[in-house]
Formats: sequence, structure tokens, C-alpha cells
Amino acid sequence: MTTSGTYGFNPSIGSLALAAYRRIGIARASMSAEHMEDVYNETNLLQSAWGADGITFWTVIQVSQPLTQGQATWFVPTNAITVLDVYINNGSSNRLLFPFSRTDYASLAVPTQQGFPTSFWHDRTIQSTLTLWPVPDGNATYTMNYYIYTQLQDANLPQGGNANVPYFWLDAYVAELAHRLSRIHAPALEAARKVDRDEAYNRASKQAEIVPLFVTPGLAGYFRS
Repeated sequence: MTTSGTYGFNPSIGSLALAAYRRIGIARASMSAEHMEDVYNETNLLQSAWGADGITFWTVIQVSQPLTQGQATWFVPTNAITVLDVYINNGSSNRLLFPFSRTDYASLAVPTQQGFPTSFWHDRTIQSTLTLWPVPDGNATYTMNYYIYTQLQDANLPQGGNANVPYFWLDAYVAELAHRLSRIHAPALEAARKVDRDEAYNRASKQAEIVPLFVTPGLAGYFRS
């Protein structure tokens, strides 16, 4: 058996778009500038939708932020969709912080209390922020490290740009794009393309971080003291 020995299959967004159009019966020879403008909009909209689903684990990055005594709130990078794990390093060890809500934060009797931070509130405005409590004190040199998953990089068709997705999401990308384009150019095929989209999406989304899952019931709350 002779195999290629290569791993370079990564079609441009333009090529993925042509494949999507073929799935709805539109040949290359019949395509116009309008067809490609629809591709530009729909590829970026599908990436926005995938970001909202919270499945773009390949875009997870770590952010490191030195902290200042008395400063509670810090800006999160503007391309962040949401904040995942947050922990504080005091120069010798790490401490995992736990999230609380806007209501939890508003309920604090002394939100300016200083100490070793134990909790954070992610305020998901357009320019989102992280607010720590207790507010960092001056007893150590603190560094906040946290993970975010970011937007997918913009889908650009010129110069043969590629989609910001891993190999095993390419088919789902084409299937999703074909479904979206069918709404515009082939409404009669929308239902069939949705089935194809769902199958491809579900297959790709099975690829996730493989770790043990432990479920422990909190029985202490079931008994009176």
C-alpha cells in the first residue's frame, strides 16, 4: 500500500465555499460576485454561531495579568468570548478562583475588602472585565492567570485565506455553510442540508478534552445538624 505521507489538506475558504455550493446544486461556472459576497457574510456568521455554542476549544489561550494592590477590576481581551478557569499565583503557589454572579457581587458587604482573592465576577459587557474579591492586598506579588476561548479569526476569502478550524471540523464547516447558503439560493434543499449539517456538527463536536468525570453528591445538605 502506498500512501501520501503528507498531512497538508487544508482548503482555502474559497474552496470550501465551492464545495458548499456544489452541495446545493450550484456549479462553479454559474457563480457570481453576489454568490461570494454571501459566502463572506455566512462564513463569518457561522463562526459567530459556533462561538456562541462554546465549542471552539482550539481557540483557548492563557492570559497572564500582574495584579496591583487595591485594584479590583481588569479588562479581558476584546476577542474573548468567555472566561474559563481563573487562578492566582502569589509567587510560590496557585489558588483556583471560583466564579460568582453580578448578584453575588452586589451582595458583598465590603466589596473593597483586601486579601488573597478567592472569587471573580466576569462582567460580560462588550468590553468585558474580571472583578476580583477580595481585592488584591500588598502581602504578596500576585499574578492572575486565566483561560479564555476567543472568537474564530475572521473568514477572509482573498489571497486564499483558510478557515480558523482544525482538520476534523472542515466537513462540518462545509455542511454548515451549505445549509446557510441553501436558505438563500436553494430553499427546497434547506431541510436536507440541515440534516447533513447536524450530522457533521455532532460528529466533529465529539472531539473534546478527554479527562475523567467524577460526580459526588453533596449529602451533607440533606441532614439537619
